[in-house]
Amino acid sequence: MMYYLVAVLYVLVCLLLIMVVLLQQGKGGDIANAFGGGGSSQTAFGARSGATVLSRATTVLAVLFLVGALALGILGQRGPGSVLGGRAPAAAPATPLPAGAAQPAGTAAPAAGTTTPATTPAPATTPAPATTTAPAPAEAPK
Repeated sequence: MMYYLVAVLYVLVCLLLIMVVLLQQGKGGDIANAFGGGGSSQTAFGARSGATVLSRATTVLAVLFLVGALALGILGQRGPGSVLGGRAPAAAPATPLPAGAAQPAGTAAPAAGTTTPATTPAPATTPAPATTTAPAPAEAPK
């Protein structure tokens, strides 16, 4: 539950960060200004201006972005796991019926001259065994 909450908050922070960065106005300093080719600035990155609301929001959202990435990385190791983590192994195929055996109830007899598959479905009254499997250990990096 905590993982999903952090993931949703992280996506919101990412979207807000994108929006805030795109709303900011460019500095207006191109490569010509950096090497003294016109312009009033004597620095490579333009004149230093006061921090605006958008620049402060960018800083806060960038910090939240980094903290959220670390939190999701830590929670992901203990989190919900794999989609296939709780899946039971496939059931073994049923044994074929002997040549003279009667058909189970609820199945139609094959028409003359047709072949039937070698397996029959398991009865609906017996539930599959509930087994849990532990995830395989990760391979060591090479």
